Amino acid sequence: MPTMTYTPLATVTLASTASSVTFSSIPATYRDLILVVNASSSIQTELFLRLNSDTGSNYNTVRMQGNGSITGSASTANATGARLNGNGDIMTTLSFNALIQFLDYSATDKHKSGLSRTNSANGVDACAFRWANTNAVSTVLAYPATGTFSSGSTFNLFGVIS
Repeated sequence: MPTMTYTPLATVTLASTASSVTFSSIPATYRDLILVVNASSSIQTELFLRLNSDTGSNYNTVRMQGNGSITGSASTANATGARLNGNGDIMTTLSFNALIQFLDYSATDKHKSGLSRTNSANGVDACAFRWANTNAVSTVLAYPATGTFSSGSTFNLFGVIS
């Protein structure tokens, strides 16, 4: 089995609050992408992703979540982006982290899919998402449903070769 190699593509560290973070001009030379987020938000909210500026009804997500005493699951179709956690249970003024994998992001013969894991002191979420588009992913926008990302939040994008 080949060894996975993670190549750093871009890093963003916020010097002030921001309503979103964008990675653009992503090269189509890797098999997968990994986005690692270590952040906090100005208010309790959810984390969303938008691919290639697509605001059409092309995002479907299946989530499961829990906090040690309560569990839940949901599926959503969304026009604004892929919703990676639910009910404001992850992004709060506490810090949270997320690991998001985009599978076969540069393939042009299939819809794009991804997996994410997010957690904070409030609980954990795992989700699978689909972007119903065959275009290669060249832009990733991460944003909170409401509020802003806090100063000091970091976003790291990696290309994966195997």
